[in-house]
Amino acid sequence: MTSIDLASAPPADSARTGRLIVYGIVFVIALALALAPFLFQDVRSSQVAARICVFIVLAASYDLLIGYTGIVSFAHTMFFGLGAYGAAIALKTMGPGWDAVLLGGAAGVVAAIVLAVAIGVLSLRVKAIFFAMVTLAAASVMMVLASQFSDFTGGEDGIVYKAPDLFKPATKLVTDDNGKVVKLFGVSLNGKIAAYYFVFLSCLMLFYALVRIVRSPLGTVLEAIRENEMRAEAIGYRVVAYRTSVFVIAAVIAALAGTVWAVWLKYTGPETTLSFAIMIDILLMVVIGGMGTMVGAVIGVVLMSLAQFYLKDLMASAAEATEAIPLIPELLDPDRWLLWLGIIFILLVYFFPAGIAGTLMKKGGH
Repeated sequence: MTSIDLASAPPADSARTGRLIVYGIVFVIALALALAPFLFQDVRSSQVAARICVFIVLAASYDLLIGYTGIVSFAHTMFFGLGAYGAAIALKTMGPGWDAVLLGGAAGVVAAIVLAVAIGVLSLRVKAIFFAMVTLAAASVMMVLASQFSDFTGGEDGIVYKAPDLFKPATKLVTDDNGKVVKLFGVSLNGKIAAYYFVFLSCLMLFYALVRIVRSPLGTVLEAIRENEMRAEAIGYRVVAYRTSVFVIAAVIAALAGTVWAVWLKYTGPETTLSFAIMIDILLMVVIGGMGTMVGAVIGVVLMSLAQFYLKDLMASAAEATEAIPLIPELLDPDRWLLWLGIIFILLVYFFPAGIAGTLMKKGGH
């Protein structure tokens, strides 16, 4: 096909091609995550893969707010932390059983619902900037409470506990006739594999639930509210009720993601669940991937996570390879990785103004 043919291609064909590219990228990511224990066998890679799974759900649930409904909230990590702390406190006090996971997770979800309803009913009637400030204040208060109530939360040190016995490395999932653990592609089928697939499958179900929500009639109403709130209210939709409902749904999903993260990490503290840095990461992940696309969360989380965990290593290797060239090794010093991360983010925003998925899909479809 010539350049003239490409230039004159119908917008619909361009959007269709973009969607195929995006869905192809997401499929490859999903396949890599599904096979991560066998493809990436070191401890660090397993940790990164599990984090990507959890943060995809967290970023996608935030996209439900900001991308589909136009709600700017800075309290999303608060709900994430409630789910994590609920499971952590229960596992610490009740012991490493599934009853503790279920009870603690349920307590975190209930707390998230109560707070989300209270914030939504009291604040979603005001303008967006004031609502954002209210959520920021609520998140800050929760951070302080988690740090101060050390008898329950462990304070700044957090809580260390044990996960259910199924997830212990010594647990043998499959054994041979001699009682030895079976290996698949060189990987022992033990509790570490069970722990990872608990995270992967839980996050897959939560992400699927979010996709079903945005493709339902509710998702259409949310987009109508985002585009023109006054018009949506004029044709009969109770805007505040819908906005409060979606705020609660996003809070519940975030709390469940927090519970899964707590079970995997076996440690919960303010910096791992409630920090404002995590909130900024989530926002950047959604913006990079593309707001209002849902699949953009997958791309954004993967890019940000890989950059955060591997950019320094890549820069160190590049600096070593170019040590004979003046100035280049200094520019590629691993200590300057945040500078290069910022440059990469600026370039992504410049070339993909609607996010990677949003730009490629031309805002067509979900």
